[in-house]
Amino acid sequence: MANTNDGTKNDKRTNNILLGPLERPALQFFARNMPAWVNSDILTVFGLLGSVLAGVAYAMVGRGEIKGNPWLFIASLGFIINWFGDSLDGTLARYRHHERPNYGFYTDHAIDGITSLIIFTAIGLSGIARLDISLFALSCWLLLMIQVYLKTHVTGTFEMTSIGIGPTEVRLFVILLNTVLFFTGIGGYIWTVTLKGVEYGLTIGSIIVFFAAVLFLGYFIYQVLRTAIALAVRDEARLVKRMAKEAHKAEKAARKAEKKVRKKLEKELAQASSSQKAQNS
Repeated sequence: MANTNDGTKNDKRTNNILLGPLERPALQFFARNMPAWVNSDILTVFGLLGSVLAGVAYAMVGRGEIKGNPWLFIASLGFIINWFGDSLDGTLARYRHHERPNYGFYTDHAIDGITSLIIFTAIGLSGIARLDISLFALSCWLLLMIQVYLKTHVTGTFEMTSIGIGPTEVRLFVILLNTVLFFTGIGGYIWTVTLKGVEYGLTIGSIIVFFAAVLFLGYFIYQVLRTAIALAVRDEARLVKRMAKEAHKAEKAARKAEKKVRKKLEKELAQASSSQKAQNS
């Protein structure tokens, strides 16, 4: 799950998350005290390994009872490792002035896609939520990621979130949910949905993941509309300015052509007048 502040070399970065006042000083502390042999690439791989650990742990949860399952804490540890590596790689590069903005932006977010696939699929395999609902949540999450990258391209601003909730807050919520599930379990079906004569039982975990998916989708739609309206206003202003410039250019060309024609007529009249005078002589 992406939490990098990296952008391409011409991009501005904004990451106004709720936990930002705590996260940023912590990342700066880790960057200052990081051993010299640790670089950003190592941290990126470390973050990926954290997501793999979380995925394996969730898969192991699915092999037994959810309540009291220690693999839930292993999954939470995987999220912490993922946060550490994924959040710190860009911070360390900037602290050491070893920025590779294009490489960092591309590789970090490519790996974020793999991480998202691992986590959501594993949640579906864990029994915490239905696999189809988890994959629906994955689709909505990937839409959000795509929106962020498209917006970065067209606006030049890498905006992690505009509502204060980013990947760090999502990770913390999942860790808290894992803790609650360890002590309470998933429980039985609390809601049954019938589709085309087939009953689908939904546990509290499935409902939470489905609700998260709806939130992801709703925020995606909100961001698309918000960004599209802003871009339309900006592009319309540019279009008006360009059309005014082209009209001025056309008017200038027309005046130049008119002046040229006038000079040609004056020259022809002068020549005709000279010829007339010569004949009269």
